[in-house]
Amino acid sequence: MNNNKPIESFDRLLFIMDELREKCPWDRKQTFESLRHLTIEEMYELTEAILENDITSIRKELGDILLHIVFYAKIASETGDFTITDVVDGICEKLIFRHPHVFGNVSVNDEEDVKTNWENLKIKEGNKTILGGVPKSLPAIVKAHRIQDKARAVGFDWDVREQVWEKIDEELNELKEEIGKMDTEKIEAEFGDLFFSMVNAARLYGIDPEAALERTNKKFINRFNYLEQKTIQSGRALTSMTLDEMNIIWEESKNESYHNKT
Repeated sequence: MNNNKPIESFDRLLFIMDELREKCPWDRKQTFESLRHLTIEEMYELTEAILENDITSIRKELGDILLHIVFYAKIASETGDFTITDVVDGICEKLIFRHPHVFGNVSVNDEEDVKTNWENLKIKEGNKTILGGVPKSLPAIVKAHRIQDKARAVGFDWDVREQVWEKIDEELNELKEEIGKMDTEKIEAEFGDLFFSMVNAARLYGIDPEAALERTNKKFINRFNYLEQKTIQSGRALTSMTLDEMNIIWEESKNESYHNKT
């Protein structure tokens, strides 16, 4: 096995980036700001490939993301702000510092000890609050999960995970009460509390709420597409069907989805 192969491959990517930045009109024009939305898009494509367990696509999407990392570093090197070497050295130093149980003499018993040490070390690095490191631009469900996970790392969590269901029942009852009063602002607030509690429950049971919801989105799309196709094949339009008629085909779609594992 050639131990230098990863280094050679990375050097090749850096060379290609240099060439593109110098000779390609599109690549020359790019900035941090112009690449930002493309980077977000690549991240979502990676997460979709992971959900589909499409190994080939995961490899390709990781390559696209690596390209973006190199691209940002190249732009920064031109302005003298930082280089790809600074990026790599920075993450190496961070990993060593935040894993004293691997690179130092700290002992840990389990994953929870690691998480607790991680958050404490982040505060030593300059993060003033436990939740200060949660990006403001995260999607709401992802943000809720990260907030709860960070709070758990310092011991702010249910003693017994089954207790969360009492909280969910409480939030659901409060929502129903506000719906009865038809106060839109309070209804929205109670929906938020209920969603937050549901995300908490998912976390406590080891479920990624974002992935769970996305799988349900995909399942609904597949079943609705089946309903639509069957309706078209019968020479009708969905708008001309009753809900009962649609439900019959919808139930068929569940069996179809099961056989196709969708």
